[in-house]
Amino acid sequence: MCPHTPQCPDASAPDREAAHTIVSHPEQGWSLLCNGVVIFEDTGELLPDGACIAPHRPTDMPIMRPLGDGSRSGQAPAA
Repeated sequence: MCPHTPQCPDASAPDREAAHTIVSHPEQGWSLLCNGVVIFEDTGELLPDGACIAPHRPTDMPIMRPLGDGSRSGQAPAA
């Protein structure tokens, strides 16, 4: 049971990553949250029931390049 007020999100909740960090090992690339979730620096997760969540970094972000008029475009120039 979480001792924090308000209580941390449960490991099955969509916002489980918002739980308090209780152990951190940045040199090893992982942290343990209050709800029993282990999060990794690559954004993968290990849940208390043994389930794994694959890394979920946003990798398909459009490249923003300035246009000549100072506005920005979400598309890279044609090759």
